[in-house]
Amino acid sequence: MIEPSKRLRRAVHSNDALLVRRIVKSHPDLVHNPDHSATGLSNSSLHLAASLGHLQVCKVLVALGHERPTPALNDDHQTALMLAASAGHTEVVLFLSETDPPSILRRDIRGRDAIMEASMGGHDTALQILLTYVPGGAQSAVRNADLDGNTALHFASSNGNLLVLRTLLAAGADPQRRNVWSWTAGAYSATVQADVYLKGLVNEVEKQRRTKTEPEETKKGGAVRMVQEEVNVMD
Repeated sequence: MIEPSKRLRRAVHSNDALLVRRIVKSHPDLVHNPDHSATGLSNSSLHLAASLGHLQVCKVLVALGHERPTPALNDDHQTALMLAASAGHTEVVLFLSETDPPSILRRDIRGRDAIMEASMGGHDTALQILLTYVPGGAQSAVRNADLDGNTALHFASSNGNLLVLRTLLAAGADPQRRNVWSWTAGAYSATVQADVYLKGLVNEVEKQRRTKTEPEETKKGGAVRMVQEEVNVMD
């Protein structure tokens, strides 16, 4: 007879949500079932399901209280959402982001969050989902940095993820932000194509900003001229 913990892990691997529910209902203490093997990082059942993209299993585990009172962390202090974002499993990312938006900003032992993980992997759809649900807004989130001072833009650039570069800059990422070694995201460009693309995007963003500010300056200038004309008439 296979012990329940191994049966549960096999059920998660097999994406058998019904069996997962039955085992956890019979053995509530196994809802987390951390993997204590040499390479397991103490990943829980939800970590495993999220990393594999098994949405229905994730839903069952969350419904059974896996993430109460706080999200489970592995040995690297990673959440299940981080693993899903790193692998680009958009449905799981959407589910976990909707269920617990604050978890998007949780950091692991390196100071990285789910947004950085999605950017590193080049998963643009997952990134957009995270930026939609992140508390405090996307602009603040994309400017967060890990312990080495690297932002999501640094990770996207170093891996040549062009779509992610565009999404991050549109969200308000700072291309001039330097890490602890005083390197910008552009300095980490994985390819010449990524470097050229990033520079083109930065110029495009700056051009759009100038276009938005020019009408405001014109309006202010026009108001001054109108006041001056009225004073002359009165004289």
